[in-house]
Amino acid sequence: MPPGERLRVVASFYPLQFIAERIGGDRVTVTSLTKAGAEPHDLELSPRDVATLAEADLVVHLGGFQPAVDTAVAAEAPGRAFDAAGPADLDLRITAGGATVSGTIDGAADAVGATDPHFWLDPVRLKAVAVALAERMSAVDPTAASAFATNLAALTRDLGALDADLRAGLADCASGELVTSHSAFGYLARRYGLTQVGVTGLTPDAEPDAGQLADVAAFVRAHAVRTIYSETLASPAVADTLARETGARTAVLDPVEGLTDASAGSDYLAVMRANLATIRRGQPCR
Repeated sequence: MPPGERLRVVASFYPLQFIAERIGGDRVTVTSLTKAGAEPHDLELSPRDVATLAEADLVVHLGGFQPAVDTAVAAEAPGRAFDAAGPADLDLRITAGGATVSGTIDGAADAVGATDPHFWLDPVRLKAVAVALAERMSAVDPTAASAFATNLAALTRDLGALDADLRAGLADCASGELVTSHSAFGYLARRYGLTQVGVTGLTPDAEPDAGQLADVAAFVRAHAVRTIYSETLASPAVADTLARETGARTAVLDPVEGLTDASAGSDYLAVMRANLATIRRGQPCR
């Protein structure tokens, strides 16, 4: 990099933007391809977006999560991309037949066998990605390596403190079953001793059929589940329907895929702590 010139980083969606900005500080300019308030799963890129990606010094993305980004990276920036999937160690799958690690009661038809991409809801995994990203950024701009290392140390301290708060806050909950309208919280659930039961698999706006709803309603009653969680950026209709049928209450969790003016915090750390407070009330936890 020429002296005094900022590293141009393009991030495909908010959690990757967050860590790139924290690591880069004033040595980088970070642009997100997913605009605030947009749902990132089905992102479509404009010609301007593709041009921005092509001009970047580094593109930070999650392979397999946003197909349009994967296509653009392969065409425009194959040697200038950082894929978070490797250091994130995506190892949760949607399974059928009730033996779910992360997923639906009986496996949504469009989700069985799919890999859960939502690693960033586990701050330990996000920290691993940040460490790898800092190394890659330092390789692209060695003149900023010292600054990147200092910023990374501060970020990892913050993510470690968040992990400690989640671990303590979810250590003693009356209910360990986390029933969500969208199967986005599997990594968080596994890290902190909960079991996620998602209604619609990995697609936020998928419509469950009557059989799926009946299965989840039976699960809610059998396990005395008190709260059904919907999420920001997606319709609460599924959670509302289940709550009416079972007498459970509803609450809203944020998958932290993007921030809006309605987000319960100004950055990833604040929104995750708001999620912690919501789960503690909903489960409930001591």
